[in-house]
Amino acid sequence: MNLHDLSPAAGSTQVGKRKGRGPGTGNGKTAGKGHKGQKARSGGGVRVGFEGGQMPLARRLPKRGFNNIFAKPLEAINVASLNKFEDGATVNVCDLLEMGILSKCEYGVKVLGNGTLTKKLTVRATAFSASAKEKIEAAGGKAEVI
Repeated sequence: MNLHDLSPAAGSTQVGKRKGRGPGTGNGKTAGKGHKGQKARSGGGVRVGFEGGQMPLARRLPKRGFNNIFAKPLEAINVASLNKFEDGATVNVCDLLEMGILSKCEYGVKVLGNGTLTKKLTVRATAFSASAKEKIEAAGGKAEVI
């Protein structure tokens, strides 16, 4: 295969509609913008969230609390889901993804204490709840924070 043999997959690319190029194109004259008005003008239109002078929804709703935009949310799993692993295994994020317990993991995993653990495991995660740590250690395993 050579560089000139490469082409995009069938149907993945489309030629853009040429607006305002005569009546035969189906997009001539007003170029799909209708007749006059703010939206027909060059640079026209309103900003996101504008409701025609009505008090916008974002300002009508009460504001409460604090939302940290820099927060790195952890994926949560329960102790009960760790029973899928073999006795004496070391469990980390990669293992959880392989077994299908997690579908994705961007920032880390927090193990929560819902359910029971019947196997002795060494669990390596970003965070543990107090009850999860207790249950892992009660089953004879270790809870390691990474």
